[in-house]
Amino acid sequence: MGGDVVLVEPGAQVLRVARVVRRLTGLSLWRSELLVDQAPVLVLGGLPEEAAELTVTALRDAGAVAEVRTT
Repeated sequence: MGGDVVLVEPGAQVLRVARVVRRLTGLSLWRSELLVDQAPVLVLGGLPEEAAELTVTALRDAGAVAEVRTT
């Protein structure tokens, strides 16, 4: 079963979270910041369960509130 990674809240370190989003998605830093500013927002969809959990962990480590929503 897979899941979607949702950024619920970027927290206080918006730029740090945007850099993680950039690394995870391949978006430019500018587009990553725009995405983060739209929270709650889908960051990545249709990931295998393990990959989704790793992605959420990376976002949380950057200070964000993120979750996996099962698809």
